[in-house]
Amino acid sequence: MNTILETADLYITGIGCLALPQPFSGGLTGESVKVYKDVWIAIKDGRIKRIGPEDELYPPDSETEETPHFDADGALATPCLIDPHSHPIFADYRQSEFVRRCRGETYQQIAAAGGGILSSIRGVRNSDENELSFLIFERLDHWLDFGVTAIEAKSGYGLSLKDEMKSLRALKDAAEDHPVEVSPTLLAAHVVPPEFRDNPDGYVDLVCNEIIPLAAEERLAMAVDVFLDDGAFNPQQTRRIFEAAVNAGLERRIHADQFKLGEGAQIAAEFSALTADHMDYTDEHGIELLAESGVTVVLLPGAVFFLGLDRYASARQMIDKGCRIALSTDFNPGSSPTQSMPLMMSLGCIKMGLSPAEALWAATMGGAYAIGRHEDLGTLLPGYQADLCLWEAEDIDYLPYAYGSITPEFVFKAGEIVGGNMASSLEFE
Repeated sequence: MNTILETADLYITGIGCLALPQPFSGGLTGESVKVYKDVWIAIKDGRIKRIGPEDELYPPDSETEETPHFDADGALATPCLIDPHSHPIFADYRQSEFVRRCRGETYQQIAAAGGGILSSIRGVRNSDENELSFLIFERLDHWLDFGVTAIEAKSGYGLSLKDEMKSLRALKDAAEDHPVEVSPTLLAAHVVPPEFRDNPDGYVDLVCNEIIPLAAEERLAMAVDVFLDDGAFNPQQTRRIFEAAVNAGLERRIHADQFKLGEGAQIAAEFSALTADHMDYTDEHGIELLAESGVTVVLLPGAVFFLGLDRYASARQMIDKGCRIALSTDFNPGSSPTQSMPLMMSLGCIKMGLSPAEALWAATMGGAYAIGRHEDLGTLLPGYQADLCLWEAEDIDYLPYAYGSITPEFVFKAGEIVGGNMASSLEFE
C-alpha cells in the first residue's frame, strides 16, 4: 500500500518542472534554486509532506482512492511569489502625475508643487476606514492574479496619529479573511506632513512618542519604516525613530539611497534592520556593511523604470559581496503602480543583471527573509507551507522571458486553490 497516498490531503501529479529555492547560506550560487523534472507533491495539513519522482508513483488502490488528486498537466511549479515592499493603503491613483512626467517634470518637482505623497495624504485623510479597507481588499485580490500570496504593506499616506491608525486598522480588516498574508509596517515617517512643514522635529516627536507606541500597543504593525532622503528625513531623525521602534519591540525597515548616496546602509546595519530598500546609489562600502550585518536588501526596479531613471541598484555587486536580496514591486500610486512580481523578475534580469534563477530566488525565498517568514514560506521543501503556483512554462527561464504577459494557471495557498487563470476549471480526480 502507498503510505504517501494514505496520509496526504492532496496529491499533485504531473509536474513537468519543479523549482525549489534553497534557504540562504551566505550567498547566492548556482545551487540556490534546485530544479527537478517530472515529480509529484504530497500535501498534508496545508504543508508540503513529500516530493517524489513520477516513475515512483503507484496508482491509488482501493484504500487510497479518496485522496484528492490534481493533475498539473506538465506545468512548472514554483513557490508562490512574495512582495516585500508595498504601499496599498491609498484612495486614488495619480495618473495625472504620469502625464506631467511624460512632459518632462521630475518626481521631485511634482512633489515640491504639492503632488506626490502629499496628494495621497489628502485622499487618505478624506476617506473613512471602510472605504480604505474595501480598496485594499481589491488590491489583495489583484496580487493573487500574479501568483503573490504574501506581502509587506506600509501605511504612510495618513501622517497623523488618527490617520495612520485608521490606515493600519483598514489594512488589518482587509487582510483578516483574505488568502494573501500581510506583514504590516508603520511608515508614519514617509515625509513631513504639511502642518509640520516648519517644525519637522516636532513631527518626529509625534511619531516617536505617540504613533509608534500606539501602533505597537494595538499590534497593528510588525515593523517601522523611515524614508531617509532629501525632502523626507535626515540621519539624526531616522536614528531617533529607529530607537523608538526598538523600544516598542518593532522591526526596522528603511527607504534609503533611492535618489543619492546617504547613510542608509550604515543606519540599517547599526540598528539590525530587517530590510534596506531601494539602495540604488549604495556604494561598495555600504554593500559590504549590508552583507556583513545580514540585512536583506529589497530591490525595486519598477520604481526606477516607471520614474524614467537610469540608476538601478548594483544587484550583481551585492550578490558577489554576499548580500541577501529580494525583489519587490514598490506598489504605490505615484512611482510604481504595478502589482506584477513576474514583471519585477524581468526587470531584475534585464536591468540589474540577475539570472532567471536569481530573480526567482529573490521573488520567493528572498521575499520570505524580507518579511521574516523564511522558515515557513519561500520554498516548497518538506515542512514548508504549501503555497505554490503552477505556470504554463517549461522552465524557470520562461517566467522573466515572458515579460509583462505571464500569470499563473493555478495558485495554491496552504494546499487550497485560491486563484489563477484556470481556477474555475478544477481537475480533481
